[in-house]
Amino acid sequence: MFGIKNKSNDVESQASTGFFGRLRRGLSRSTSWLTDGLSTLLPTGRIDDAVLDELESRLITADVGVETTGEILESLRKQVARKELGDLPALLAALRKSMLDILTPSTHRLEFKSAQKPFVMLVVGVNGAGKTTTIGKLAKHLLVAKKTVLLAAGDTFRAAAVEQLQVWGARNQVPVVAQATGADPAAVAFDALQSAKARGVDVLIADTAGRLHTQINLMDELKKVKRVLGRLDAEAPHETLLVLDASQGQNALQQARLFHEALGVTGVVVTKLDGTAKGGVVLALANRLRLPIRYIGVGEAAEDFAEFNAEQFVDALLTPTPPAGGAT
Repeated sequence: MFGIKNKSNDVESQASTGFFGRLRRGLSRSTSWLTDGLSTLLPTGRIDDAVLDELESRLITADVGVETTGEILESLRKQVARKELGDLPALLAALRKSMLDILTPSTHRLEFKSAQKPFVMLVVGVNGAGKTTTIGKLAKHLLVAKKTVLLAAGDTFRAAAVEQLQVWGARNQVPVVAQATGADPAAVAFDALQSAKARGVDVLIADTAGRLHTQINLMDELKKVKRVLGRLDAEAPHETLLVLDASQGQNALQQARLFHEALGVTGVVVTKLDGTAKGGVVLALANRLRLPIRYIGVGEAAEDFAEFNAEQFVDALLTPTPPAGGAT
């Protein structure tokens, strides 16, 4: 199968299970557009302007964005002009390479240095992006990696957010530092960092209230949280992690741009790739902002969350989803 470097049917069957399989199935609701039916535009088997125009339209519709799509198509058109792309498999191979060229520079695993203990992660994003759920999944991910974790319930404006984080804490057997509804989020973060230091915890993950990226006063509040954390550790937070809802499309790109300008985002989590999202915004984020994409999520369960892998993601976009109960 195109893009999957499997050496046997057994290995190929395994590719339809686990996180990669869930990623393919999640994206399949909106990504069959990319490769399905292109062959019907090739009655002579030759790549021409009609095929490239159709591919361009599909990429833009998939939230890749006009600028990033333009760069991809410019490269493909040059290769067609040089007669380097003689058939559909060659075109898809070139498309895969172009996508990987964009995504690979943004593929950076989060590194936890021993000198940074506790490693402080400040999680930010707009309302409904999935911050609290992401924190719960991330905590589980870190526990599997043998890290000790403490959570800070910094969304003090929404009582349900504190309760939701406490549920995730109980599920993962991770302590949660919380205060009363309406408490100063900076004070919660300060207390949580003090507690993390006292307990010798490896990683502190601090939740924050969701806010629109255009709300200046609330963005200033996040800056205050960062300043307060810096009083206890001059390098904290070590990671400012922005959670983005993939179904927001190009609006997610604008969110990322403004959060980055205000806070200096150091990593991104892209959630809800199993819904209406077409996945292309991941390419736009990597190409336009060059921000590290740390993790992606494709569902509600803890196992529907993993470190971002450029090859895995591109192959999920380009590879047809196997039928239910069957191999590819």
